[in-house]
Amino acid sequence: MRDHLQADDSPHTDVWTGRATNRVQWLLALVGAACMALGIELAVDSAWSSGVAPLAMSVVGCIAAGLLVLFGTLAFVHVDLKLDKESLEIRCGHMGLPRRRIPLSHVAGADFTALVTPRHWGGWGYRWRPEMGTAVVVRRGEGIVLRLWDGHTFTITVDNAEAAVRVIRARLRTTGRGSAR
Repeated sequence: MRDHLQADDSPHTDVWTGRATNRVQWLLALVGAACMALGIELAVDSAWSSGVAPLAMSVVGCIAAGLLVLFGTLAFVHVDLKLDKESLEIRCGHMGLPRRRIPLSHVAGADFTALVTPRHWGGWGYRWRPEMGTAVVVRRGEGIVLRLWDGHTFTITVDNAEAAVRVIRARLRTTGRGSAR
């Protein structure tokens, strides 16, 4: 988790930041890199005697699968949460994509949940389930459940989620929006 501007996580801080990381995703990224390396090796040092088409399909298949796994996993190695006076911004991975900005005016309330698991959401990543809402899940553990005014929920796995919920609730109280619950 990143350092907060003030260690006591009080509501008067201008920006609260949090982070959750999943180191297992790096292993999956290595699998993607290995697939790409195999495709490159096949292209450079091929001894195939059965023609160009099977070789080309193998090379393209290995490289495409490697890129898909590599970038798909690196996008969800970590999630960053930035909470300022007007909104929450959720950014995933090193490039910050996918990204979602939720204005506090759209938040009805925030709750702490002690256990968010990829199994409940169908895996890691940016998830949507009709009965549960939307989530960004990068690891199992604590998280924030935002209740939005449109009836939807948005769940984020983040370290020190209780502090984030306290800050969100305080900001909702000071602006007169939302229910503190």
